[in-house]
Order: sequence, then structure tokens, then C-alpha cells
Amino acid sequence: MSRECHDSDTIVLGAGMVGVSIAYHLARRGRSVVLVDRRAPGHETSFGNAGIIQREAVAPYAFPRDARTLLQVVPNRRIDIRYRPAGMLGAAGALFRYWQNSAPGAYARILPEYASLISLSTQEHAPMIAAAGAESLICRDGWLEMYRTPEAFEARLARATVLAERFGLTLERLDRAALAEREPELSKEAIGAILWRDSWTVADPGALVAAYAEAFEALGGRVVKANVTSMAQGEGDWRVTTETGELRARNLVMAMGPWAGDWLSRLGYRLPLFVKRGYHMHYAPPQGRGLRHWIMDAEVGYVVAPMRDGVRLTTGAELAPRDAPPELDQLDAAEAVARRLVPLGARLSDTPWKGARPCTADMKPVIGPAPEHDGLWFAFGHGHQGFTLGPATGRLLGEMMDGETPAIDMTPFRADRF
Repeated sequence: MSRECHDSDTIVLGAGMVGVSIAYHLARRGRSVVLVDRRAPGHETSFGNAGIIQREAVAPYAFPRDARTLLQVVPNRRIDIRYRPAGMLGAAGALFRYWQNSAPGAYARILPEYASLISLSTQEHAPMIAAAGAESLICRDGWLEMYRTPEAFEARLARATVLAERFGLTLERLDRAALAEREPELSKEAIGAILWRDSWTVADPGALVAAYAEAFEALGGRVVKANVTSMAQGEGDWRVTTETGELRARNLVMAMGPWAGDWLSRLGYRLPLFVKRGYHMHYAPPQGRGLRHWIMDAEVGYVVAPMRDGVRLTTGAELAPRDAPPELDQLDAAEAVARRLVPLGARLSDTPWKGARPCTADMKPVIGPAPEHDGLWFAFGHGHQGFTLGPATGRLLGEMMDGETPAIDMTPFRADRF
């Protein structure tokens, strides 16, 4: 086993969308960067998402607080959210603070802060897509938030219109006839949809992350595929030990997604983090025209997407321990409903994909310097939007590390807010 030491300016831990984007931006700034992950870039959580760059997602997912919704959640049969007692108990403190931050007053303060970050999403993906030569993966036709009942549709449309006007978004109301014209394969259970025009969809999310990683390497960056076994601060540098050797750098960026908490605790940090797990399965495309858009069945809580590998069905959230064995009832229930809505073919794999979304108690990611360690930088906790926010995070962290004024106020995203 090689024990060579490789010196660089920055080590980035985590090769998902966030870590790869940070590495790319730092390399563009002339830094010597090593990107480390146990798997190839884009092969963990960033591989398995719904593949939407959600420019419209200015409002983060709040914890339900109304009695009606909470009573519906308790039996644990909903498709959009399921839980396991062990997951709830293990994250009880963070979940309680999540519930507190979802109160109207707290949420009203969080909303514009979160929206400021989302506002950078597509504009920061665009130059990286061009640099990576990944245009063939991108569709700029928007996606459909579909409804089954007029009451839910009109209520959501009213709220969405307010958000669109406030944050400069473009949406289109599609009644049943307009929706059927765009997606004739949908059953009559679909009575209307919101077309979010500002957001982009990606035919292969993992391939986009891999393309960004290749663009990083073209800038002189280096990717190390290895397990990290330890990290420690030395005199003027950080030392990361992997199964293939030791790496040293002046700066260390933790972009480890749902694994960040494990390493934070070793360094003495106790942040209110938890995970929302999710599943996906690919299905053979239907004969004929097939789906043209990514579609969220909004009143049920899953997404179907016509991707390269087939039609991907992505579930809602599961509150469970990160590494607990999968429980497939949520996916099975979503599939049963989806088959009544869209013509899905046979499953294309024996085992569903499972991943975990890294979340914080106030719904905002942690981006910025570590409070207690020089040269240590945080970039995790992006929840459902790591795929959307990776390039924006890379730009902002690069600006902070170089002592520049960031594009937006980063105070709401610093670790010392907790």
C-alpha cells in the first residue's frame, strides 16, 4: 500500500454534486485541489435524485404543523412521508427544532434567505454545463407539478403565484385539456398542473456530476477514490488519511452530505442534522409517445421522469436511520398509484436504489468556515436540493475562501448560527 504524501492547497471530501462543484470552482480560481470519495463522482446521493435543477424551489420543505396532516402521517401509510421509530428517536432533537423552525414566524424569516441561494441555481449550472460539454443531458422545458382535485390545484396555484411574483419565477397554469395536449399518456385522474418554466431537467443526474468532475480534472484537479480513515489538523495544514495514503493541504472542505455528521462529531461539532431517505426504480418506457416532462404527483408525493435509463420513479421522504436496511413499502405504494396515472413498463432492476438527503433543522445548508478550526470549511445539509445548489455552493465557497464579498449574504448559512 502506497504511503506517499500529496501536498495541495485544498482537499475536498465528498464527490457528489456539491463536492464536485466546489472542487471545480476552486480549481478555476487557480488552487491545487484534490477531490476524495470512496466512490466515483456522482455515484452516491447525487446519482439517485429526481434530476431537476429546481430554480422554482424557493420555499423549503417545512415540517407539517396542522393537526389534519399530522394525523394522516401517524398511521405511516402515506407515500410522500414515512418514518421508522428508530429514525425519529435518533434525530428527535433535530426534528423538534425542524418543527419549531416550520412555525409561521420562523419560516417567514427563513424563506427569503433560502430563496436567495436558490436564485443562483440555473445561472451557476449554465457555465459548468458548457465547460463539461454536457448540453445533451439538459432539457430547459420545465417540469409539471400535477394535481388530482380542483381544490388542491387552485389552492396551490394561488400560493405558487404569490411566490412567483415575489421571487421572479415563471409558471403556467395547465387545465385538463392543456395538460392532456402536453402529456396525452396521463390518465384522467390528472385534472391540471403547474408548469414551472424556469427549472431544468437532467436525463442522467449521475452522468452530469461525472461530466463536471471531468471538467475539474481538465483544470488540473485530481480525483482520489478511497475511503477516508482519519483527519486531523496539523501545524498549518490538514492531514487526511485514506486507505491509499496520506493527503495534506492548507484547507479542508467537508462536503460529505449525509456522512458529514459522523466526522463533525469527531471534531467536536454537534449540529442539528438528520437525514431523509429516498428510493427510486426505473421502468421500461411505454410504447408510443411516452412522457415528455418530469411529473410530480403533488397530492400523492412522488416523481416520474423520462430518463436515459428508463422512466425513473422517485419516492418522497423516509425518516429513518441512514444505514438501516431498506423498507420498500413506500416505493411499492407509489408504484401502484403511478401505474394508474402513467403507462409504466416492467421494472428494469431487481433492487431499488436507496439514498439519504442530508438535512438541517432550519432547512438551510451549512456553507462557510468552521467556527473552531482554521482552514476547515463546511458545505453540507442541502436537503432535497444538493443537486440544484451544488454549483451555487461552489461559487459562494470559493468567494468566501478567497476573502471576496459573496454574491449573496452568507450569514444565514454559517455553522455558528446554531
